[in-house]
Amino acid sequence: MSLMLKLSTAVLATTLLASAKFDLENYVRHDLIRNPQIKVNSVELIAKKDVPNLKDWKAYLFLMNLTIKNKADDYPETVLVNEKEGIVSLDLYDYKHHKKLADDLHPKLGEGYYNDAHLVAGKKDAKHKIVVFSDPMCPFCRKYVPDIYKSVKEHPDDFALYYYHMPLKRIHPVSGVLTRVMEVLQHKGKIEDAMKMYDLNIPLNETDENKVLKTVNEQLKVNVTKEEIDDKKIKDDIDSDVKKATRVMLRGTPTVYLDGKYDPDITSYKKLIKK
Repeated sequence: MSLMLKLSTAVLATTLLASAKFDLENYVRHDLIRNPQIKVNSVELIAKKDVPNLKDWKAYLFLMNLTIKNKADDYPETVLVNEKEGIVSLDLYDYKHHKKLADDLHPKLGEGYYNDAHLVAGKKDAKHKIVVFSDPMCPFCRKYVPDIYKSVKEHPDDFALYYYHMPLKRIHPVSGVLTRVMEVLQHKGKIEDAMKMYDLNIPLNETDENKVLKTVNEQLKVNVTKEEIDDKKIKDDIDSDVKKATRVMLRGTPTVYLDGKYDPDITSYKKLIKK
């Protein structure tokens, strides 16, 4: 369920009584959020897509800037529309495949996601580009991301791997510190050490930064200081990664893109590895 659906009291589907005159962006801006404690500052349409295997349905991918508890931030929201039937829905459920259709709807990546600062393995002029949004404490990330990294290192002419931090601090609070440590190591050119974070053994709810740093330094055999992870540049870089993740409608980690397109299978790159 999207954050918007949790925050609002909008019903799942609403019949449009005057679909010919219906202004979707105006609906999203003024009617989607029914919570008076949430202020809608802006609404941006990121992309419009066909809904796969569902005739007459279009998906509109929005980025909403909201003020919640005096803090403004960006939130992604997908709105599904059937203009023929005059229906708008925040999601549809595919009971045959047991998943929400909106989960697989993401915009294409722009060229701005492929930059040297995020290149962690492979060659930037490789045939294929992989972009990963990840949290080192996410169990699915720990299952898939190290294998992606290893495969790209073994096939640098075939793949370039671009890595973006997406700490899920509400689920595993320790990730906030760990991603900053990874960013420090990346700035130092110690990519291999940064990727070892996926093997780190640490309580997910640990918030004492000194304890976290001590554990990281001991287990990874590195020397990262409190001053380094508190550097404004490091924090700004993480914030930038999170904003870019939000713009691709990220709903969970790992989120993987292959050659600019969202890869729901995560491991589609393996089909491109020469035997």
